[in-house]
Amino acid sequence: MLDTHRLRVFRSVVASGSVQGAATNLGYTPSAVSQHVTALQRETGLALFERAGRGLRATAAGLLLADQADAILARIGEAEMVVADLRAGRTGALSLSYFASVGGAWLPRVVSRLSGDFPGVRLDLALREWLPDDPADRSDVQIAVERPDYQAWPGFTAHHLLDDPYVAVLPDHHVLAGRAEIELAELADERWVDNDFARGWCRLNLVEACTAAGFRPPFHVEAHDYPTALAFVAAGIGITVLPELGASHLPPGTRAVPVVRPTPVRSILAVARDAVAHTPPVVAALAELRAIAAIPAGAPRSR
Repeated sequence: MLDTHRLRVFRSVVASGSVQGAATNLGYTPSAVSQHVTALQRETGLALFERAGRGLRATAAGLLLADQADAILARIGEAEMVVADLRAGRTGALSLSYFASVGGAWLPRVVSRLSGDFPGVRLDLALREWLPDDPADRSDVQIAVERPDYQAWPGFTAHHLLDDPYVAVLPDHHVLAGRAEIELAELADERWVDNDFARGWCRLNLVEACTAAGFRPPFHVEAHDYPTALAFVAAGIGITVLPELGASHLPPGTRAVPVVRPTPVRSILAVARDAVAHTPPVVAALAELRAIAAIPAGAPRSR
């Protein structure tokens, strides 16, 4: 293996034409420069210099090695700049996954912050409704919904962002639409519109709360996303119950009312990979997520 430090010293001697000139340029003693050149000649088994008056002149082999050294040192310089940029968060990639209802509400502001502060960082975004079990599928940062007592996997840290209570979304003309809050049991006989996959955590959380209130929600229409469910409510098909964040953009003719006794709550977390938690893009992403989550309910979350 060629020693890159010796290559730098060798290249300086070639450019200077003397050991003394290279020593002056590098801030070394002539003896130290001579030792590096001698060691390089020994490692390569080549005669790299010949005497030329009071100086040195590179041999044919020395000139060829000097050309190669230029390319090698240039690539090392580029690599060092990449390392410096990575440390400063100026290049590289950040993988970030999110669930649907947080996508439109939070992601534009997070991506705007990262794109503005770190234009050289590629953002790999993925829609993911639950935390994967396979480590290979885990993002650097994943915005996820879980129970408040969730414990992150080894190598990851969960940062609590927000507790998101559920609300009932009803047509404006509904008899309960003018209430400040609705007991969950009061909705037992309504026509329910589902808004999540049957195995989705948010749906299971809602069913568990309804069971605690003494009934199971009678889903008459099954939609698998919030916008579709909200459109069905606006069309007068039924009511739906979903997390407050999912009701941030209600269609005309509908109203969201908090549900109580019990109030289902989901916790929104940012689960970050420990290995990259100290990097500037991840630090900025977590800071922006905390800032968004701190905005009072009902206030605009975009800037």
